[in-house]
Amino acid sequence: MKHLCIYRIITAAMLAAMPCIATSAQEQAPLNTPARYLFPDDYMADPSVHVFDGKLYIYPSHDWKSPVKDPTDGNHFDMRDYHVFSLRNVEKGKVTDHGMVLSLEQVPWAGRQLWAPDVARKGDKYYMYFPAKDQNDIFRIGVAISDSPTGPFVAQPAPMRGSYSIDPAVYEEDGVYYIYFGGLQGGQLQRYRDNKAIECGALPANNEEALPARVARLSDDMLEFAEEPRPVMILDKEGNPLKAGDPHRFFEAAWLHKYNGKYYFTYSTGTTHLICYATGDSPYGPFTYQGEIMTPVVGWTTHHSICEYKGKWYIFFHDSQPSGGVSSLRSMKVCELHYNPDGTIRAIDGGKSKK
Repeated sequence: MKHLCIYRIITAAMLAAMPCIATSAQEQAPLNTPARYLFPDDYMADPSVHVFDGKLYIYPSHDWKSPVKDPTDGNHFDMRDYHVFSLRNVEKGKVTDHGMVLSLEQVPWAGRQLWAPDVARKGDKYYMYFPAKDQNDIFRIGVAISDSPTGPFVAQPAPMRGSYSIDPAVYEEDGVYYIYFGGLQGGQLQRYRDNKAIECGALPANNEEALPARVARLSDDMLEFAEEPRPVMILDKEGNPLKAGDPHRFFEAAWLHKYNGKYYFTYSTGTTHLICYATGDSPYGPFTYQGEIMTPVVGWTTHHSICEYKGKWYIFFHDSQPSGGVSSLRSMKVCELHYNPDGTIRAIDGGKSKK
């Protein structure tokens, strides 16, 4: 026993004398990861990415030099159509633009603003989920269908029943499809409680629980919610929901991927311009906040997707550096994503600090 005590004392002294080694993502400086602009010929933003039959497809929104100057509620993000892109080599391969696959005029119920979309495949059909404002300027989520991942897509005559807000993202596992959605301020999520519109939309106070994204299982025909949308709760390490004043709370741009058996819910913090992540054991959550994935980029918005391709993980996102910092003119880009051995994600320098 005496020798054991001496051993413990010596070991403790040795450990105390050792330099501190950063082992968690929170202790590591953001990586200056090389990033590639994917399509410098035009302004494309909010890239949603999927691999179909060995090829990677990108479904972005399409920025343009709109005459709308009013930034209130994001009115200057006045997108009118969608393009599809594909490539086989992420880091230096050719990016093919398959052209316009759906326009505002082809959506019977839509009034304006085709914001960030996503696409899922079931059987031999491809389903595009997209937000647009209806004739009453209320964001709904629409569905358009194609026989090909490159479109064209044909919109359904009406939006999904009970849908609201923005940024749909679809995750599939074992034949079950989940749709995530929601965005604050211009995305109108604050206008709803328990999936019902309220008379006066309001953001919670800083000391109140943050408004969460929503998730619902999709119906077998992929055209409607199969259940009432549920809140996607993000908790701190003590199990408490993040507060509205927390700089890491959800704002928009939900995405879900799975890594080493864990579900990673990733999202944009909007007003604090970060991409963050939380992990959980179910596609429904709850998810425990883990850290930042990306520091602010040039431009106001941050929107991303994460995908594994040919043995590497990548994060696709955008910034406004090519447009000289014009927030409504964004360019999509990609860089490699790195995980630590414990499953935490290495943060990436988004580039704003280097401008």
